[in-house]
Amino acid sequence: MTPAMLLALLGLIDASFSGFRAYAGRDARIRKRRATARAAVRGLAVGAVLLLAPAFTATVLLLTARDPAGTFDTLAAGAVGYLLPLAVYTAVVAVSLAAYLALPFRAGTLAVVIGLGPLTLLRPLAVAAACLGALVNGGGAPALLAGTIAGAAVLCVEPAVHRRWYRHVQ
Repeated sequence: MTPAMLLALLGLIDASFSGFRAYAGRDARIRKRRATARAAVRGLAVGAVLLLAPAFTATVLLLTARDPAGTFDTLAAGAVGYLLPLAVYTAVVAVSLAAYLALPFRAGTLAVVIGLGPLTLLRPLAVAAACLGALVNGGGAPALLAGTIAGAAVLCVEPAVHRRWYRHVQ
């Protein structure tokens, strides 16, 4: 699997969680699996559309480059640099999520409060670190541009889903 495919997969998973976060806390029903699944699918759909922007940007960069092979190598190096900070962030989120799911109720709730809650707030910093990683790893301006657009896309999913479907409390 290429770094670009891994990044797309991470972006889609993040979009699904963003849809869930846009819905979370809006419904006091006990059984709400269908509603949470619908929210996750909505996030996934919005994320899939928004993630077309960085793909389009990378395509335009490749099609307009004087040296397409060199630009591809630059974008690939940038993708690896972008992926490294996100992989660390994803691993920490996965540990917190596993603790939430595996531990008893009170300990799981604590895992959310001290783990997933703050990590959600740190998402923009993780995206900024990924952009810096793309630049530092040799991606240069093309990778920074594509990475910045990708970061903006994933950060816009939750507000877009919230605004479209969950603005009013049910």
